Amino acid sequence: MSNEIEIELDDELDLQEPKKYKVFLLNDDFSTMDFVIDVLVKVFRKSVDEASVIMMNIHHKGKELCGTYTYEIASTKVAQVKTMAREKGFPLKAIMEEE
Repeated sequence: MSNEIEIELDDELDLQEPKKYKVFLLNDDFSTMDFVIDVLVKVFRKSVDEASVIMMNIHHKGKELCGTYTYEIASTKVAQVKTMAREKGFPLKAIMEEE
C-alpha cells in the first residue's frame, strides 16, 4: 500500500491582485495639528516631516491621502484613527475609498 497522493494543478487558475483602498484623513476645526501629526506617525508610519506635509494638505484641501492598502489593512487603519481620536476627545475622521 502506497502513501503517495497525486495532485493535479489547474494551469489556468486566474489569480487576481486584491482590491486596493485609499485611506484619507478629513479636516475638522477641532483636532490639533500636533494630534494629526501624531496619528500620521503612529497609524500610517509617516516620518514627522512627511506627516507635517500631509497635515498641511488636510488643513488646506479638506482631506489628504495617507496611504493605499488592502481592504483589511485599510479598515484597520480607519478604526485605529477613530479609536485614537475618541481617546483624545477629537472628532478626526478617516475614510477609505476603493482605488
